[in-house]
Amino acid sequence: MNSVRIVGGEFRRRVLRFPDSEGLRPTPDRVRETLFNWLGQELDGWHCLDLFAGSGALGFEAASRGATRVLMIENSPRVLAALHENHELLHKPASVEIRRGDALQCLASVHDAFDLIFLDPPYHKGWLPRLAPLLDKALKADGALYVEAEHEIDSLAGWRTTRHGKAGGVHYHLLRRATD
Repeated sequence: MNSVRIVGGEFRRRVLRFPDSEGLRPTPDRVRETLFNWLGQELDGWHCLDLFAGSGALGFEAASRGATRVLMIENSPRVLAALHENHELLHKPASVEIRRGDALQCLASVHDAFDLIFLDPPYHKGWLPRLAPLLDKALKADGALYVEAEHEIDSLAGWRTTRHGKAGGVHYHLLRRATD
């Protein structure tokens, strides 16, 4: 089993364990620290969607920092089982909901708008262009989109990159709704 630690908030220093799985790349500690510096350290009252939950590092980090709701979507049964084990390890925080599902179907069927969506899909599979048309209705007007990709992105549908960083082969971005 692989592991990653939560870097801030209520669950700080807790270790999440997850299996090897094709395309699974947990967001490094340093990148998560940067992301939550960009967002503000506390996410009190936020509703977050982690579409490719994987190790759970982003979703559990958001819950650790006070998010009211974190919906984690994962399609791999083995990875999903590890997410449930990590949820148990953290004493089943009520703010976290874990579901098995396809990212496209989930995004197409959301009825509530989120404050923040985490998009860290497997690389080189064309996920971002397929998800882009569905983002508008899934995010609140002042919502944010966090995207990890194998390349730098300036915009995605009606969203523009406001912050960007690179760690190894990972380009990470914070996007906000474009205003003209």
